[in-house]
Amino acid sequence: LNAAPGRAPRQQVRFLPAPAPGGGGAVELVAARVPVLADHPLVRGPRFKKLKIGAGHRLDVKASGVFVLGIGHGNKLLTDLYNCHLTKVYTVGGLFGKATDDFSDTGNLVEKTTFDHITREKLERILAVIQGTNQKALLMYSNVDMKTQEAYELAVKGLIRPMGKSPPIITAVRCLQFALPEFQLEIHCLHETQQYLRKMVHEIGLELKSSAVCTHVRRIRDGVFTVDDALPRTQWNLQGIQEAIRNCQLKVETELEKTL
Repeated sequence: LNAAPGRAPRQQVRFLPAPAPGGGGAVELVAARVPVLADHPLVRGPRFKKLKIGAGHRLDVKASGVFVLGIGHGNKLLTDLYNCHLTKVYTVGGLFGKATDDFSDTGNLVEKTTFDHITREKLERILAVIQGTNQKALLMYSNVDMKTQEAYELAVKGLIRPMGKSPPIITAVRCLQFALPEFQLEIHCLHETQQYLRKMVHEIGLELKSSAVCTHVRRIRDGVFTVDDALPRTQWNLQGIQEAIRNCQLKVETELEKTL
């Protein structure tokens, strides 16, 4: 940022001495616009000495995907987006047949189980139960009377969600891939942690009279931000970051206006 072209220095009006038109050594004051010396790089020093960077919804070390950061004034927008309680979407991989102490495939092995009896239909039946149970919790924590016109209008806009603290809530879940012993889920959720999703995979294994560990957790959407908006490490430079901010600005403003 400091190496980028700086803005032109501010101008100020000064009355400077100048020879009078009649000559004879007379001097008069003439108004002139001159640069403000306080804006000179040698006086001011580097324009940016520090930048405040804030983290949005965090990812733990075993997860990957969309991770939103706020830079400078964007930190206030991070708070506003957090207050919108927007849905996040994950792809979560699972592996039937074993259990570990931290519910991930890299943890210490606790037990091994059989899994040949599991079918996609049985898995989807469990997912439907999970979604139905969480749907009731979503309505309970949203504090909206479902018999009112307000509830109808919020439902049409897709804005029924807890607007305060609540336990993790799964708003939608579906099976993307199933090839024993592996499977992959797409999970839409609120107020979750990545460890909660790993534990959910473990509990799905128990419900199917087996066991399961989580192989990966990848966030593919965080509110208005998707994987397409994310910057790979090779684009972590001034030009890439500025372009990403410009591209996402309208989406953020639209969502804040609609929700808050």
